[in-house]
Amino acid sequence: MAPLDPERERAILDATLELLSEVGYDRMSVDQIAKRARASKATIYRRWAGKPELVVDVICRRFDMDTPEGADTGSLRGDLAAVFRGLCETVERKHSLIIGLSSTLLSHQELARTLREHLHARDFDAVREPLERAVKRGELAGRVDPGRLFALAEALVWHRMIFTGPPFGPEFVAESVDGVLMPLVTAWSKA
Repeated sequence: MAPLDPERERAILDATLELLSEVGYDRMSVDQIAKRARASKATIYRRWAGKPELVVDVICRRFDMDTPEGADTGSLRGDLAAVFRGLCETVERKHSLIIGLSSTLLSHQELARTLREHLHARDFDAVREPLERAVKRGELAGRVDPGRLFALAEALVWHRMIFTGPPFGPEFVAESVDGVLMPLVTAWSKA
């Protein structure tokens, strides 16, 4: 990937996200993205191999940007609740885009493959940092895989979104953290 001027890159990512929301993946083209971002197609193709790579970059960056920093509340339970609440807020704000992309992933194997390849490189610092602090404070017996924890948290949010729908209120956060995440994290740290 060739580096771009940060402002140019942001304009392209913003244009892609806007078009995804407005017309969807199928009807969106690199031409439209270039026009909206006031960039050339050559500029886009220097940075991204094609539409699937650009869309995956938008998805992962926008959701990573929205993931809250690992706030230090002084307890593992408080930290997990803060991270989980942030995940819920992100999904709630962007649920129509997420649902639209979910169905698109079923029909566009290239986009699905590109997204799966990128997910291995995700940044889990928002989850890793609270887990490391909990080990130092003695709240956990040992290390816990932050990717495994984040996957579980995402599964809880996705299940709620698909089957019962938002909102993701304080009760859902408390049930998920106290009834699922804390017991599993504690057990995983002892394994």
